[in-house]
Amino acid sequence: MKPIRFVCGTRRNPQEFSNETALGRSLKLYNHLQHAQLHLFDQNARGLSTIYNEAIDYAAHHPAILVFAHDDVWLQDFFWTERVLEGLARFDVIGLAGNTRRVPRQPSWAFVSPEFKWDEPRFLSGTVGHGKGFPCDIVSTFGPSGVEVKLLDGLMLIADSAKLIEAGLRFDDQFAFHFYDMDFCRQAELKGVRMGTWPLSVVHESGGAFGSGGWREGYERYLRKYGE
Repeated sequence: MKPIRFVCGTRRNPQEFSNETALGRSLKLYNHLQHAQLHLFDQNARGLSTIYNEAIDYAAHHPAILVFAHDDVWLQDFFWTERVLEGLARFDVIGLAGNTRRVPRQPSWAFVSPEFKWDEPRFLSGTVGHGKGFPCDIVSTFGPSGVEVKLLDGLMLIADSAKLIEAGLRFDDQFAFHFYDMDFCRQAELKGVRMGTWPLSVVHESGGAFGSGGWREGYERYLRKYGE
């Protein structure tokens, strides 16, 4: 079985990551799984796109299924390995939540305007829990999972490294955090890489930083790149 390698950037040191972060504490439950690996960028101050690309480069010589994940994600699904393999048997890239369409000047997978107007429910897909651990505070069910989409939420993106390398699909270093996932999905669409949501039980501790100064800067950079 090809390794399933979690790729994560964290400001914590390795011990703090393992003992204090949602993802680190989750992964300790699966230390017995030989195919489960971690590519950790600890005490990280670099952009996610940069470290994610470094993980792709490493996988060119050490192939794996790559799980790009934030450190504030609780992995609550005991059958996550099966879910990952099932999803990648159907799509090239899978995530937890997404949108079946993309409209001009769209600022995120869920919103269709910079004023954060939600898209119509019929276009949304996936389920994500929110809160501090399990049971979580809220379960956001956006729509059915197992749906082909054009945009995915970047809290967790999963793909076989061989497919990424074959397609020449990478992250754009100019998007350090905000819009790295929007741009990645846009590039996947241009390269004919199929994306879809898949049912995988996780809880996300953060709701994002929409509207912050860094977010606004990333949005303008994203619009300039695609001429919107």
